[in-house]
Amino acid sequence: MVHAFLFLTGLVLGAALLYWRNAAQARELRRIPKQWPLKSRSLVNSGERRVWIWLVKVMFDHQVLVKLPVTRFTTPTNQQEAAHWYKLLNGVYCTFTVCDIDGRVVGCVDVPGPKGLSLGNQTLKHTLLSQSGIHYCVVDPAHLPQLTQIRAAFLGEQSLNGRQPSPLEERVKNVSENLHAVVTRQRHTKNSQHASIDGVSHGGAGYPDSRLNSGWVQDSFLTPLDSRSAPLGS
Repeated sequence: MVHAFLFLTGLVLGAALLYWRNAAQARELRRIPKQWPLKSRSLVNSGERRVWIWLVKVMFDHQVLVKLPVTRFTTPTNQQEAAHWYKLLNGVYCTFTVCDIDGRVVGCVDVPGPKGLSLGNQTLKHTLLSQSGIHYCVVDPAHLPQLTQIRAAFLGEQSLNGRQPSPLEERVKNVSENLHAVVTRQRHTKNSQHASIDGVSHGGAGYPDSRLNSGWVQDSFLTPLDSRSAPLGS
């Protein structure tokens, strides 16, 4: 009898000590550190940056938001299931989200990472967004679509009609002409400077800009480029 009592007492004390230790560890994990083990990084990589610049020019009358979770602009039809769908979809995001001045999302764009973008991931987002009335597409930074394709997809063909000339095309044309003029002028200036130094004409050879070769830090925190660590519903 005494041995049984001692055994039960030890069992209770052991459980209490285990509970206290686990609670102490949990409090330690929740404690705000004096020095955060984090550092800043780029929001986009080089490929995403190229698509970002292109998309801002094409959708010049809309806002382009970066890496927004789909749970920010969708809502369940049954609010009683909101917690379930939020937990399931909170890690799903698109590289860029395009919305109008009223904050209504008209389309989402994904940029494949170095390992590409899985078919299951694309199918999930295409199905989810299209059923919510939101257009979805994947854009390769190395092969950007024509300027009017994205507008027609997100805003409809009517967005391209009745513009002679199109403000978008006129704007892009002006930017292209100005850029070409600047490059040509800089090239002639460099050629003349080199010719005056060594007396040899370099024939308009281009000079690489090291800034164009600097890579942006790729995604490396909690959510990868492919949005989820495991496939969802594939």
